[in-house]
Amino acid sequence: MLVVIAIIGLIMGLVGPRVLSYLSESKVKAARIQMQSFASALDLFSLDTGRYPSTAEGLAALVQRTSGVASWNGPYLKGGVVPNDPWSHPYVYRAPGDRGPYDILSYGSDGQEGGSGTAQDISLDKMSASNQ
Repeated sequence: MLVVIAIIGLIMGLVGPRVLSYLSESKVKAARIQMQSFASALDLFSLDTGRYPSTAEGLAALVQRTSGVASWNGPYLKGGVVPNDPWSHPYVYRAPGDRGPYDILSYGSDGQEGGSGTAQDISLDKMSASNQ
């Protein structure tokens, strides 16, 4: 019985890190997919209103009409709510962005700017560059 438990422990020791790695990768992919969804919704918002939401309005402008926006035809996101990133942190939205009309970021698993590994920041242009 002890031998079986030891073998199972060894197998879990070898397989466990790989499974955790796959889970981490899937969260990064989920964040990228959500950011692409936000980008599509932001483009629809811009077509309707003639501009992108300001930093102060944020991504919430995709689900709630803000004052001074007469031609808002939202909500632009299904469910009427802006989801958090896969680590339960809010996405960061900046307009104007560093490399375009807006930036959408996830600060990764630690929720702090910077980092490496699963704590690395994920941005929309990093996603675009990695898909090309």
